[in-house]
Amino acid sequence: MRFWEVISDEHGIGNNGNYQGDSDIQLERINVYFNEAHSHKYVPRAVLVDLEPGTMDSLRSSSIGPLFRPDSFIHGNSGAGNNWAKGHYTEGAELIESVMDVVRAESESCDCLQGFQLAHSLGGGTGSGMGTLLINKIREEYPDRIMNTFSILPSPKVSDTVVEPYNAILSMHQLIENTDETFCIDNEALYDICFRTLKMTNPTYGDLNHLVSMTMSGVTTSLRFPGQLNADLRKLAVNMVPFPRLHFFMTGFAPLTSRRSQQYRALTVPELTQQMFDAKTMMTACDPHHGRYLTVAGIFRGQMSTKEVDEQMLAVQSKNSAYFVEWIPHNVKVAVCDIPPRGLKLSSTFIGNNTAIQEIFRRIAEQFSAMFRRKAFLHWYTGEGMDEMEFTEAECNTHDLIAEYQQYQEATADIDEYFEEEEEVSEETRVTETTGKVAE
Repeated sequence: MRFWEVISDEHGIGNNGNYQGDSDIQLERINVYFNEAHSHKYVPRAVLVDLEPGTMDSLRSSSIGPLFRPDSFIHGNSGAGNNWAKGHYTEGAELIESVMDVVRAESESCDCLQGFQLAHSLGGGTGSGMGTLLINKIREEYPDRIMNTFSILPSPKVSDTVVEPYNAILSMHQLIENTDETFCIDNEALYDICFRTLKMTNPTYGDLNHLVSMTMSGVTTSLRFPGQLNADLRKLAVNMVPFPRLHFFMTGFAPLTSRRSQQYRALTVPELTQQMFDAKTMMTACDPHHGRYLTVAGIFRGQMSTKEVDEQMLAVQSKNSAYFVEWIPHNVKVAVCDIPPRGLKLSSTFIGNNTAIQEIFRRIAEQFSAMFRRKAFLHWYTGEGMDEMEFTEAECNTHDLIAEYQQYQEATADIDEYFEEEEEVSEETRVTETTGKVAE
């Protein structure tokens, strides 16, 4: 809901779907996220799904409720009870066809369908179980389209449910195989940003969601506005994902300042670049300094010179070269868009593919195995028809992912030279062997 509030605001769409903006640029690529209905009413291309009616009712009755098409709300009545198996196999499976019908209808109205974006949480039952089921179904029908997810990972300090580690690892198993880009966000990091950086004493879910929606708005900027440099979902995937399984990104946003100290800060490109790479502004509770960047994308918004942005990004790279893998040269990609978010002159969004993200997976995997060793709470899942083997597979897959991140964290550039030398040697021996045979 927060995401659509921010997006509508940026494109000048009022709560009733009418355009109230003041710039042609707002409408130039509005059909990426909105369909134009009769009498110039803009309708979000959204499908809103839950297994219980409560969230849908609150969204319907909210200020932006009238914006959405009534058919886009799909809900069950029983809820998933924080149980991944209910979301993926029983309750979710009953609802999935009606969801897919709406997804198909939305897709058919696209001129050129590029991909899908899913926002879900991995701790409960619906977002994780039914969310991954939906990803699988979309993957079956649209195998060559980009699947992009904003996934809220559970964190130890901010835990809603005891079985979060089960739901998260079972979902990770699916996300590793079936998504192209997953933006990992977690509540602990969001709370830390609110406490430390924004100096809030008791942040609400609204505040956390606002941070997430700012990031989502930043990530999708280059799809929604004409920029100085074009970027889209596929370009992002091609530039950010060096190996198919390593597609889990950390995100960050700048400027983040407390209201009190806002007036004392100068918003400049160097300032944005510095804050963007700061571990304290990451929305994922792991320290990028514990790993190395495979790839990085920075999306800058506002009136600024592309040259200065490039210079600053280059400066960060050369100063902190130890934190960037040397076997991917030029691994920082930049996009610039002239339109800043509401209320700011300049802003930047950070997307990093850093090997330190394994810390989060490792943390969840440890909690998972602590419970799974004792088979705690397992009967709730097997009761819905699941097999213990699925748990073991999901756990192994996550451990493999962690090992892969670790492997590339330690990899160095000279490994390739070593292989090349070996090949050259074998070439020479082959040549001598053949010439030897001819001589004989």
